[in-house]
Amino acid sequence: MKIIDTHSQLWIKEAIERTPLEMFGPYADVFKGLKDIKTALEKFASAFTVETIIKDMDAAGVTMAVVVGIDAETTYNYKIPNELVAETVKKYPDRLIGFAGVDPRKGQIAVRELEHAIQDLELKGVKLLPHLMELFPNDPICYPIYEKAEELGVPVLFHTGNQFHRGTRLKYCRPLYLDDVAVDFPKLKIIIAHFGWPWTEETLALALRHPNVYFNIAGWAPKYLPEVLLRYMDGPLKNKALFGTDYPLLPRKRVVSEFMALPLKEETKRKVLYENPRKVLDLDI
Repeated sequence: MKIIDTHSQLWIKEAIERTPLEMFGPYADVFKGLKDIKTALEKFASAFTVETIIKDMDAAGVTMAVVVGIDAETTYNYKIPNELVAETVKKYPDRLIGFAGVDPRKGQIAVRELEHAIQDLELKGVKLLPHLMELFPNDPICYPIYEKAEELGVPVLFHTGNQFHRGTRLKYCRPLYLDDVAVDFPKLKIIIAHFGWPWTEETLALALRHPNVYFNIAGWAPKYLPEVLLRYMDGPLKNKALFGTDYPLLPRKRVVSEFMALPLKEETKRKVLYENPRKVLDLDI
């Protein structure tokens, strides 16, 4: 079976060098495997290459994976450029899918950047992190980005739910604020990352209510997924759930293995791993 990872980080030396690692300390406490990565970053950052990503995908049997750019430059001077994402994807175009990062606080500059990323760099979506932008997703300042994404026909992936970036505020990450976005942009594909935990039921309600709202399970070891989420994934939301890992927070091999062991219907597993991501990302594989 083909497997599509809808959510992972561009964890290569060139991106790491642009990352404010002081913000990431708490992640090493929550995701135990990152302690080894932190040590490696301090000593051998050059060891992290696109081949590292592909090797992790191969070990898990993952066919393709989304890698994301980040732009929170005006708030945290944090940017992983879209050009770097595009350059990386071009090395393995049959394995990697690039999502742009844009900063809504930059106004029309961000709109033009998104257009450039999709039309010229051939990226396939956009990733927004409300807590790093320090904006609620329904803030009018974000609406030009949604208008452009809807016009270009690409999905917007939102970080929602808990996060551990030091100094940031959780309030921006509540899924409910995406209700306004889904109403105002009914043709925009909206992906709620991390299924919005601890507001999981808000995510489920939005996915039930809006035809254009999806969610992924990235950032979780599947054996710990909430029962209510599994019940809806196996029932009325079987066409809305997307596989994701948030690599390198978790190795893909572990995520795939634990997901396959879940008490879900085989049809559900096939939809989550392949059919739903293929549809949302408009892939021809």
